[in-house]
Amino acid sequence: MMTLTYLTTGELSSRIQYEPRAMRDRLKDSVLLEGTHYIRPFGVRKILHLWEKAEKEMFKCGTPQSFADAIA
Repeated sequence: MMTLTYLTTGELSSRIQYEPRAMRDRLKDSVLLEGTHYIRPFGVRKILHLWEKAEKEMFKCGTPQSFADAIA
């Protein structure tokens, strides 16, 4: 079984060098999808990002710059 790393929006934004607001406004639900890249545990408002899934998505675009261009 794969162990996943759960990160808050602030923690993920630090790792990928994006502002938390940009994460919420531009990435969430356009590039990072609920159920695939993040979850809402226990049905509450708080979001936990799945690091391994988000990292895979970044490189799926080809390069980190491609990922940045995809959300611009």
